[in-house]
Amino acid sequence: MRDWAALLIASALFAFLSPGLIFQIPGRERPADFMGMKTNIAAVFVHAVIYGLLLILFFIILNVHLYA
Repeated sequence: MRDWAALLIASALFAFLSPGLIFQIPGRERPADFMGMKTNIAAVFVHAVIYGLLLILFFIILNVHLYA
């Protein structure tokens, strides 16, 4: 059996946490911009840290598996 959880969770988080797609932390004029579709270096760094922390949460702490 193959474990699909890592691929699905990582792909979904990457899509939703792309800076500017749904939200951007920090925003250009506000602490958080929503649906701005623009980004900056600080936002890329913050989103990368959030992405890494969520991956650690799902794969190491919660030990999520999805077998098909």
